[in-house]
Amino acid sequence: MSTSQQPDPRDRPARLTVGVVGAGRVGPALAASLQLAGHRPVAASGVSDASRRRAAQLLPDVPLVTPAEVLQRADLVLLTVPDDALPDLVEGLAGTGAVRPGQLIVHTSGRYGAKVLDPALRAGALPLALHPAMTFTGTPVDVQRLAGCSFGVTAPEELRLAAEALVIEMGGEPEWIAEDMRPLYHAALALGANHLVTLVAQSMELLRAAGVEAPDRMLGPLLGAALDNALRSGDAALTGPVARGDAGTVAAHVDQLRRHAPQTVAGYLAMARATADRALAHGLLKPELAEDLLGVLADGGHGTHGTEGAAG
Repeated sequence: MSTSQQPDPRDRPARLTVGVVGAGRVGPALAASLQLAGHRPVAASGVSDASRRRAAQLLPDVPLVTPAEVLQRADLVLLTVPDDALPDLVEGLAGTGAVRPGQLIVHTSGRYGAKVLDPALRAGALPLALHPAMTFTGTPVDVQRLAGCSFGVTAPEELRLAAEALVIEMGGEPEWIAEDMRPLYHAALALGANHLVTLVAQSMELLRAAGVEAPDRMLGPLLGAALDNALRSGDAALTGPVARGDAGTVAAHVDQLRRHAPQTVAGYLAMARATADRALAHGLLKPELAEDLLGVLADGGHGTHGTEGAAG
């Protein structure tokens, strides 16, 4: 069996006590994964009933305490709170003296790099930004999904090996992200993953409105193939009426969306324009067909473009 992904034992973190500040969907799963690697979760903080249930399910027998007590008990602290709450949390913990010298302070925000942890760094902590590029459900299945998951890693150079080793211990694949590239990195993931959920949910709603009884079963093979093709071939995988320049079909789509789901029109037009631009730039959309198509998209489908024979 290949050992190419295993860290050098000299860079492997010692067995650590682990604490979680913010028992949302992410923190308990990461702590449970670290437990499988031999580390020991010792404390977590969570306020909502959902947080307490998640902690009880994924970290049984781990006490729920205040954030300051989590830091008192743990060598490795996972700060798994929403992005906007992170700076104030770090400032507060450092300002009250909760941070200990030599303590590993890890946040899982995609937006921020290690710099947001500067208050903890000044208190002597070791700052790491480890962002799992995965959506979480808050259930034990998340621990399994970490296997092969990429993590966006940002840390001071002297902590790089330790950061990468922790990711590998959780079953993940470390990907180094420069501090100033973190917002762009996070925007890329949000564009792909978060917006995908919205698009799929809208598509299922429209299929139900069209009379399809099992839209998930219909979409599963189609979306699976589209995702695989896109990951393999990029823009060469573009297909459908926009890429073909079928202006009449697109006009018919917009007309039906205005009648049955007007809240989806703006999103459809925006994505169709972006798709047309990419198809045109990569030679998939013929220039002589692009004019009519772009006209439909510009006037929002209100034009008089014909739709006969424009199926599919």
